[in-house]
Amino acid sequence: MSGLKSFTRNGVRIDETFAEAFPMSGTGLLITGPTRRWANQAATTMTGFATSVIGCGAEAGIDREIAANKTPDGRPGVRVLLFAMSEADCEKQLVNRLGQCVLTCPGSAVFAGVEGEKQIKTGDAIRYFGDGWQISKRLDGKRYWRVPTMDGEFLCEGTTGLTSQSVGGGNLLIMGADFASTMRATEAAVDAIARVDGAITPFPGGIVRSGSKVGSKYKALFASTNDAYCPTLRGVTASALDPEIGCVLEIVIDGLTYDAVAQAMRAGLAAIVKMGAKRGARRVGAGNYGGKLGPHHFHLKDLAP
Repeated sequence: MSGLKSFTRNGVRIDETFAEAFPMSGTGLLITGPTRRWANQAATTMTGFATSVIGCGAEAGIDREIAANKTPDGRPGVRVLLFAMSEADCEKQLVNRLGQCVLTCPGSAVFAGVEGEKQIKTGDAIRYFGDGWQISKRLDGKRYWRVPTMDGEFLCEGTTGLTSQSVGGGNLLIMGADFASTMRATEAAVDAIARVDGAITPFPGGIVRSGSKVGSKYKALFASTNDAYCPTLRGVTASALDPEIGCVLEIVIDGLTYDAVAQAMRAGLAAIVKMGAKRGARRVGAGNYGGKLGPHHFHLKDLAP
């Protein structure tokens, strides 16, 4: 059972602990499509299999939808963000996903989605698919590529920004009496976080049930189930759970900046507290490694409403 100090908001117990996060490289694209459906389809496909750098090479997600009157080509748009542990991995993952998931999507076009201290290739890399038929143009100091495709052409800006100021691993542990109430609170938190610009929740629907700890009894694994937060293991492991907790879900947050992650965690906490303990979560915590893994510490007492 948890020995952490805590405080209460609207019946929800909040642990006096912190989420431990770490530096990442971040980039992004603005994807447009002929309709909202197809802009979202390209973005959804590109951000698939991108939940954790542990197994996916990158963490990615949809940051926000952008109205047609706010995009460079006057069509519905979606901004996607992608994070990796190094600049080289970030560029590799972005270009691979651009080529396999966005170039292939009917009617798609791509523009720079992030301003950063560096630039990485997008259209400048994918243009070779044109097999010599590609054409470049410069407008307002930016290079664009027009690559022939069977539905017409693929328009792609030459580069997008890359920043090393990104932060990964912000998190909230949402604990409730049962699956239904815990999901209700967690979904409300994810919806609130989705309204924060510059932050994503890369796991399915923004939620991860299989929270992990560093290391494993099996040498081949870098991470394994977080047994301290598994309700079915209470009584046979050093549980962090109180007797009334029957379900734990986690939200992991990546952001282009420290402030974006802090704002996202603040928004998520506010939504959980607003719902209250009767309908939603009974307790909220956060995952950390004693402050030894990452330099960014997000204390819940500083973020709670």
